[in-house]
Amino acid sequence: MKKIQILGTGCAKCNKLTETAAAAAQELGIAYDLQKITEIARFADFGVMFTPAMVVDGVVKVAGRVPSVEEAKDLLS
Repeated sequence: MKKIQILGTGCAKCNKLTETAAAAAQELGIAYDLQKITEIARFADFGVMFTPAMVVDGVVKVAGRVPSVEEAKDLLS
């Protein structure tokens, strides 16, 4: 099971990244656990300076932008 974490304050881009990550995981047919992290203090734990960010299994895959669903699928596989 993939652990997907979305780092962001709840802005429109953060919500879009959450939707994109979920859609990509569903299209790939993989089991996943999606968590939203909104506490700004926790962003530094991942070394993230810009949100939104997507972390997969503890590795920051994208930060500061929302990838397309196709790119997100590549990042998840």
